[in-house]
Amino acid sequence: MTDIVYQKTKGLTDTALTYCPGCTHGIIHKLVAEVMEEMGLLEKAIGVASVGCSVMSYYFFNCDMIQAAHGRACAVATGIKRTHPDNFVFTYQGDGDLASIGIAETIHAANRGENITVIFVNNAIYGMTGGQMAPTTLIGQKTTTSPFGRNETDHGMPIKISEMFATITKAAYIERCSLTSPKAVKKAKESIRKAFQYQLDKKGFTMIEFLSTCPVNWGMTPMEAMKWVDESLSKYYPLGIFKDTGEQHE
Repeated sequence: MTDIVYQKTKGLTDTALTYCPGCTHGIIHKLVAEVMEEMGLLEKAIGVASVGCSVMSYYFFNCDMIQAAHGRACAVATGIKRTHPDNFVFTYQGDGDLASIGIAETIHAANRGENITVIFVNNAIYGMTGGQMAPTTLIGQKTTTSPFGRNETDHGMPIKISEMFATITKAAYIERCSLTSPKAVKKAKESIRKAFQYQLDKKGFTMIEFLSTCPVNWGMTPMEAMKWVDESLSKYYPLGIFKDTGEQHE
């Protein structure tokens, strides 16, 4: 009998992912699903899908899922968690959804200390709708709505979501991760596990931000996009823990 060394997580369905080649949404899905399976959360998990590239994540995660209106994922998650406090509740949101139209819902969920976990995917652009400038688009970055590059005078500065949320008193755990190397992916998985454990321990609002790639809208190859994350995106959005109110549960 052959020992199984590796197999696809039961946390994902057999539905083929719809993401573009080189997009790291797929890696994030895999990590979230693996951690839910390893922690025995699949039967009690309820995920909230946002509007954006991940709008059809309810087809991909093998747990109960619900679709929220654009930006309202944390509001929906709040209602679910308050009515089903024993369930594990997470949102999966891009920067267009969370940092733009959904910024109020997300800030106030954190400010109330809602015991939910936010998976925040930051690729510095609106992906699904054609590559428009997002609140996280870097200065000088060209998009379909900033063809000459984002500039501080007209567009303001890119919003540093993790740093902002770290100032919120009732936020329990905020960390920004990358996915550009095997070491970074392994670290990201442990960060997800920690956030999920904090929710189980009823510590309050947790959020993991991922610096993600969008090769198609960035006009890059997948390898170039990974390099740009390391050389440009992570310079403005440094990796690390920005808020941690307690030690990881052993």
